[in-house]
Amino acid sequence: MKSVRVLLMTGWLFAVCAAPSVAQDAPAGPAASAPSAIAAKVSSTESQDIAARIRSIFWEIPQMRSVQVGVSAGVVSLSGTVPSADDVKRAEAIASRVSGVVTIQNDLERDLTLATSLTPTLGQFKADLRSLVRALPLIGVALAIGLVIILFGYLLASVDRLWRWLMPNPFLAEIAATFMRFFAIVLGLVAMLEVLGATALLGGVLGGAGVVGIALGFAVRDTVDNYVSSLMLSLRQPFRANDHVVIEGHEGRVIRLTSRATVLMTLDGNHLRIPNSVVFKSVILNYTRNAERRFSFDLGVDAADDPVDGMAVGLAAVNALKFVIDEPAATAVIQNVGDSNIVLRFYGWIDQDNTDFLTARSLAIQAAKSSLERAGFALPEPIYRLRFDETAPLLLRNAVKAGPPAGRAMKQQGAIPAQDIDTSPDTHIERLVAKERARVNESDLLDSARPIE
Repeated sequence: MKSVRVLLMTGWLFAVCAAPSVAQDAPAGPAASAPSAIAAKVSSTESQDIAARIRSIFWEIPQMRSVQVGVSAGVVSLSGTVPSADDVKRAEAIASRVSGVVTIQNDLERDLTLATSLTPTLGQFKADLRSLVRALPLIGVALAIGLVIILFGYLLASVDRLWRWLMPNPFLAEIAATFMRFFAIVLGLVAMLEVLGATALLGGVLGGAGVVGIALGFAVRDTVDNYVSSLMLSLRQPFRANDHVVIEGHEGRVIRLTSRATVLMTLDGNHLRIPNSVVFKSVILNYTRNAERRFSFDLGVDAADDPVDGMAVGLAAVNALKFVIDEPAATAVIQNVGDSNIVLRFYGWIDQDNTDFLTARSLAIQAAKSSLERAGFALPEPIYRLRFDETAPLLLRNAVKAGPPAGRAMKQQGAIPAQDIDTSPDTHIERLVAKERARVNESDLLDSARPIE
């Protein structure tokens, strides 16, 4: 038993010591395979066989029939001309795959003669033309399918009632119809390419269109800004037709809101178009939304007079005017105190539906001024220091002979009382706007049925 255990232990130690050497001597995998060795001897018959094999392969390829092949000691020499540079690389690749070839000496050149260069191109063109002729029926079917889809999309987009029913806002309805046309075009193109089996081309076209779209987006960002502003204005409805507004310092009455600009009729009767991007970002002053409107004016009294009494006298005259409403009541304040006068500011309210603003303000100024003068208040005037030359007596004599100014003469004869002057609103511009809206057939995004913001 002891001898058996010794034998087993000896065998186990031998196996452990032999295992590393066996692992090291194991053959490597394909990735670590060494290059094939070059044969020490090559017979002339083998070289001839290699040359014959390469020539037979080249003879089957029309572009390589003129290639000259020589083989010596496993080295293949290629010479002659081929139609293109790709054929040079192709000939070398074919020769390298033949068994027994050690290396290749490639001396091939491209044939640059006109006939040789044009023949492959003309042949390819003829082949493409024949393929196109054979594909004409399929192309016709694809075009017909695409045109039917596009035509159906355009007909559907032209149904205004459908889009107005889906989207009450006219501008959104127009955008939806435009998107429908665009979708029909894209769907038609996809269907055409699907029938022709060229859907791979669609990815390249869409990719190029995306790049072009980004570039155009930067180029027409002002136009896009104006378009989005038109959409927001159509949704918000900041004013109504014929409203008296001031936008970016431009005053007038609104004629219409289009998809590009807001059209005003100025108080001079002229058309004014303001881009919607400007309108959307500007402060809009609307005089029409509230019928009651306040006017104000300044009058100066002498520094020696009592300003509070002047305020009372002026307010009495303003409140006596029939067009000044009682609620809210007219007020007056001391605006500032100057070197030689005290400036009083008067405020009054009118109803614009019944009274013209500018006429009412003018008559209020005249009434307060006359009342202050009758009450003995001095209205300071600018003081000028005059220097007369030798012709002054002649000028003074002429002035005396001419008599009092025309305005003073009319005052002496008696002016028309302020109460008798017509203060009704001037509706001429409003009539022009209404006439313009009825005459011009242009889309208007203003909707009287929507609430104004």
